[in-house]
Amino acid sequence: MKILIVIGALFLSAHPGLQKTKYYTKAAQISFYSSTSFENIEAHNKAAVAVWDIASGQIDFSVLIKGFEFEKALMKEHFNENYLESDKYPKAGFKGKLNKAVSLETDGTQNLTATGELTIHGITKKITAPVSVSVKQGKLSATSVFTIAPEDYGIKIPAVVRNNINKEIQIKINAANFIASN
Repeated sequence: MKILIVIGALFLSAHPGLQKTKYYTKAAQISFYSSTSFENIEAHNKAAVAVWDIASGQIDFSVLIKGFEFEKALMKEHFNENYLESDKYPKAGFKGKLNKAVSLETDGTQNLTATGELTIHGITKKITAPVSVSVKQGKLSATSVFTIAPEDYGIKIPAVVRNNINKEIQIKINAANFIASN
């Protein structure tokens, strides 16, 4: 009987898919884009944190608002002070769940959806977004592209610049380099 227990323990420790279920990255990339005939606005943040529980499908993202980089310093200043009020609301985040389980055993790409709560500017809304999950030799990556309306999150755009900012902002997420945490 002891031999069966030892063999079982060795099997579990040698089989990464059975042992590790929680993964994280501190280098997820989140960007947003607004296009109008007057001006394009784009910003990138390469330091978002993501935690992914493969077993449950739960995925959580968190990003510091002040970490977004813009082409123009004045855009960053207006973004932080006037629109996102990053001193008052320093983080944005998503807490949700993928609609299907992901296996680390099989390489490939799966197109899924994530449903959960997106919090921006202190306001939380339920969203569903497409997610493309890739597994290659046991390594995970995920991408998503979706749109939001700034007004849904209480972000006020002054009338004088309203035509410079699209009514819908495209959000892109690229999360890779996940590391097992258990």
